[in-house]
Amino acid sequence: MVVRMWHGRVPTAKAASYREFLNARAVPDYRAAPGNISVHILERPDGPITHFLTMTFWESLTAIRGFAGDDVEIAKYYPEDRDFLLEFEPNVVHYEVVGQS
Repeated sequence: MVVRMWHGRVPTAKAASYREFLNARAVPDYRAAPGNISVHILERPDGPITHFLTMTFWESLTAIRGFAGDDVEIAKYYPEDRDFLLEFEPNVVHYEVVGQS
């Protein structure tokens, strides 16, 4: 199993709207992808900025490739993201899951 992690920052004033967008648009998109096991979105307010961390769990890098394209390190964005994000981090990170309960 592989976890794909993405980080984004939004103005705190837009955090609730971005959370709604992620749950309405991004989560179903991830869940519909073959090989996706689960989606977890973390949120941490930090004054005027709110951080979002999306962790998606996948059966394999091959499954991630089907969702994200051949270069799995490149972040995938939605057109609506430009209404919220302060910047577009170019890359995601992947970790092999080596322990779980």
